[in-house]
Amino acid sequence: MKSRYPIIMLLVANLMAISCNSRSPEYMRFDLPSANHLTIDSLGENEYKITTKGHDPYIFLKKLKKPLSKDQTVLTFEYSSAKGVNFLEVFFFSEETGSFGSNLAGSQKGPGLEVTEEIAIYSVDLGESIENFNWNSEKGFIRLDFGDRDNTEIIIHNIYFRNRNKTESALFKEKEAFKALDQQANDKLANYLSNDYQSSVTHVEVLDSTLRIKGNYHSDDGKAILHAVKPWENITLLEQFEGMELTQSPFSIELERFVNIDGFLYDQALSKWVIAKGKKLLSSARHADYIKPERNLPAGKLAGRKGIGGYHIGRGYSSDLVDFPASSITVNIWITRFIYLDERENTIAHEYGGKTYYFDSITVEGYDRTMLEASKHNIIVAAILLVNSASQSADPKVGQLLQDENFGGENAFYTMPNMTSIESVHCYAAALDFLANRYGREDNKYGRIHHWIMHNEVDAGHVWTNMGSNRPLHVFLDAYYKSMRLCYNIIRKYDEHSEVLASFTHSWSEPVPVDGDYATLDLLNGLLRYSEVEGDFQWGLACHPYPEDLNEPKTWNDNSATFKMNSPMVTFKNLEVLDKWIELPENKYLGTQKRTVWLSENGTNSRSYSEQDLAEQAAGFAYAWKKMKHLDGIDAFQWHNWMDARGEFGLRIGLRKYPDDETDPAGKKPVWYLFQAADTSQEDKVFEPYKSIIGINDWSEIIHTVE
Repeated sequence: MKSRYPIIMLLVANLMAISCNSRSPEYMRFDLPSANHLTIDSLGENEYKITTKGHDPYIFLKKLKKPLSKDQTVLTFEYSSAKGVNFLEVFFFSEETGSFGSNLAGSQKGPGLEVTEEIAIYSVDLGESIENFNWNSEKGFIRLDFGDRDNTEIIIHNIYFRNRNKTESALFKEKEAFKALDQQANDKLANYLSNDYQSSVTHVEVLDSTLRIKGNYHSDDGKAILHAVKPWENITLLEQFEGMELTQSPFSIELERFVNIDGFLYDQALSKWVIAKGKKLLSSARHADYIKPERNLPAGKLAGRKGIGGYHIGRGYSSDLVDFPASSITVNIWITRFIYLDERENTIAHEYGGKTYYFDSITVEGYDRTMLEASKHNIIVAAILLVNSASQSADPKVGQLLQDENFGGENAFYTMPNMTSIESVHCYAAALDFLANRYGREDNKYGRIHHWIMHNEVDAGHVWTNMGSNRPLHVFLDAYYKSMRLCYNIIRKYDEHSEVLASFTHSWSEPVPVDGDYATLDLLNGLLRYSEVEGDFQWGLACHPYPEDLNEPKTWNDNSATFKMNSPMVTFKNLEVLDKWIELPENKYLGTQKRTVWLSENGTNSRSYSEQDLAEQAAGFAYAWKKMKHLDGIDAFQWHNWMDARGEFGLRIGLRKYPDDETDPAGKKPVWYLFQAADTSQEDKVFEPYKSIIGINDWSEIIHTVE
């Protein structure tokens, strides 16, 4: 399903474009010396020939001589290209702030230039981005990125800003109306979370075939309604719910656990329960406090802090698990890549809630081998649950069900799972149930998953867990919380020790530049509030405290990482902030138990394989490790990417070199040997040479107190 509000890219007639401007446009000129991975030649007045010469071709436009009017928001130009361009990305640069933004308030790529040898017109409405980034045309520049393909020729003529045409204006108004409704929904959720209700559901217990629900309420006539709020329902839209009448307070009732809804056998363990009178909420909702486990599994215990991120046995070099040794791994599980609605050859059938789903056996067996290899070495496993868009799903019908209805993913890697219908929730729940059932067995037949990392870097949601652009905080958080709770209430059926972990970038009190949507602290405070209002559950953190600049391994120079609780970022430099936050009583599970913290994706980069760059990468790790050793709040450290990977945006962040390196395939970098020595008797000796790169005489110099 495409976004309801895609970037407006219209190929229109030249006459229509010109007619939208009441005065002669100011044509923009390219800043020729700023070209990167492209050559550019001027062919005449306002006409250029561009040829891409690499995989990151971009060029700046010179500043406008006159400011744009409020209505001039559509960037347009004439072009021809025999090969086309796979995407066009627009970045804004402010000479006042020195910072970048891009269209749709992030690095989201728009549709490219279609193949045409005739003159065509390309238009993109940048109004929302101009507003979001507060871009000033008098004091800022624009950068155009022409896809990522080499040897592509483009002729561009007459690039300028114009007013919206009728079609674009209609789409803009529709989008503005959606934003207004979105904000209303956000405000209702915020009000619900902040309300102090006099009535309450006090305890929900899920047993084998029944649920026990206790609570009390205040009502003028002594009557009220207990509603089951299903995951696809909105707590602020009470009129949609069905419920049962309450006639005395306090109350204690027992209900059937499984009920038929629209042909599905629904497990009410997934519901939350709320008291209401008419259309008025009398209480906040409450999820299950206890779910009786079907199995008796021991708690997984970490043997140490060293771990590997993104491990899969098929990548080879599994000897590293023992040589380090690793005590934990993360495993990426792309849900929509191996689930089908209909039976196919080489699939495993799984019945859930009265319906059978099918899972690709080859993919599943690959996960089996990975989990069993970890189990063999007593390694704790966290699965990273990722949901691909419909276009990237093995079964398009599953993709349509699980892709968020407002997914706007030209540059989004994954979608937020769709939590708006019983069909979508049931399919998602079936996938979670299949995984929890298979990797939560008492006989350990297929290995085990101990923790479940919910999606990826949700504070940069429009890129990594997309449900559209610029969604208000509480709208986005509500969807994420529902996904976390759904997973938690399913996995606890099999394993009473399992946890869900929320995934974040190195943001803290501020969103990360360019790609950030939300500050991590805002999302954390929201999760804490939901836990307080609707009953706490064992969720933890999966943080990615990369250096401020992922390319730069000298993390001790990070300017945005301070030693204050309101630091803009948390990187390796100021892990003390994260450690202090997690130890605060108000942030603990039920106020007493420290939440789990995994540094589940992190590492330092080597810009090249030169001796100096490799030494700086190793020094960055030494700095991070020596700091973390003093912080009891951090439980584990998983290095990502374990080996350099070609798809990592040019980073060489691995402990090993590229597996296809011409001279030293998958060769061990100096940082590999530091990682191996960490937490052994050889640590101080192996780490010693890197003090000089950091600029210290003693490791105690890197430890700081948080204000």
